[in-house]
Amino acid sequence: MVLEGNPDVGSPRTSDLQHPGSQGSCILSSGEDVQPGEEPIKYGELIVLGCCEEGGEETEAQRGEVTGPRAHSCYNGCLSSGDKGRRRSRLALNRRPHANGVKPDVMHHISTPLISKALSNRGQHSISYTLSRSHSVIVEYTHDSDTDMFQIGRSTENMIDFVVTDTSPGGGVAEGPSPQSTISRYACRILCDRRPPYTARIYAAGFDASSNIFLGVENESNVLQDGSLIDLCGATLLWRTPAGLLRAPTLKQLEAQRQEANAARPQCPVGLSTLAFPSPARGRTAPDKQQPWVYVRCGHVHGYHGWGCRRERGPQERECPLCRLVGPYVPLWLGQEAGLCLDPGPPSHAFAPCGHVCSEKTARYWAQTPLPHGTHAFHAACPFCGAWLTGEHGCVRLIFQGPLD
Repeated sequence: MVLEGNPDVGSPRTSDLQHPGSQGSCILSSGEDVQPGEEPIKYGELIVLGCCEEGGEETEAQRGEVTGPRAHSCYNGCLSSGDKGRRRSRLALNRRPHANGVKPDVMHHISTPLISKALSNRGQHSISYTLSRSHSVIVEYTHDSDTDMFQIGRSTENMIDFVVTDTSPGGGVAEGPSPQSTISRYACRILCDRRPPYTARIYAAGFDASSNIFLGVENESNVLQDGSLIDLCGATLLWRTPAGLLRAPTLKQLEAQRQEANAARPQCPVGLSTLAFPSPARGRTAPDKQQPWVYVRCGHVHGYHGWGCRRERGPQERECPLCRLVGPYVPLWLGQEAGLCLDPGPPSHAFAPCGHVCSEKTARYWAQTPLPHGTHAFHAACPFCGAWLTGEHGCVRLIFQGPLD
């Protein structure tokens, strides 16, 4: 399924890509005519939306209780074990040295029981469509010198360029193939024009080791736009074009915003201690003494404290000492996947209930964007960790107290 967003990151249109069947950025190749020192031609980037480590520690917001500072397990920009090879949280699609795309050539109508014999040529790319119990169509494909093909799926076989495993809202992601996975081994393929404007189109399913694809019905092609969401029925990918990425902040800008926020010396309004966002270079560690925490119902930012628990309202409920509103109390973490941000605005808002921080424009966009859940449901979620958003708006404006001196 491809979902098109608003003009900031894509247009409202939905197309079904479901089918039967079970790197920072990775440079797949250098450009065809790229000279040493030159940047390869980039078609776009795929980013896996929020996922957390299976078997790792969950945040209090995800676990449903608050007993004290704990480790933060969400990937928020990279996989828990690091981005390695074809399994990573983000992938750049660049022009290959030599075209490997394919295009339709010859169509055959055949009796369904004879389809396996007709597909015995492993060197011939083909797609079969089952129209009825006795009638199938086989389309043979031939080499296309004008396109590059990239394949996405759960399989770790060599023909898959981007290995993607299941994610769940605020839950876990399997780091390897699993029989319970809902993502197809050959989920989809993207064909990119090698000439300007470098149009990218997505197609249901990918070719297997025998160069074949089996579909129940004929699939449709879709032109990917900046902000297109690709539903793999177990994980959701975001497509960003080079032009769209130019509007997003860089990692250097995100770090400058962190330092600027810390330079303002925000204070806990009760403990009067100075708060500071930790450096992402430290990795996922337990919140330290200076970590800012927030009451997600009101947005008041404090340092960590152990009072105000309202167990009669739930294991996660705390009462804000400033406004007396009762709700979740979680640590704040800056969103570190720049490709998920719409602008380089200041980190002024946090998603509820996970506490990931970003600009107001980014927070409001994702809070109003339902993401696929399962095969038929949709729910707004934090793009950094996948936690389902709660509350009236799904995000809250952060209220910091400045230093008293």
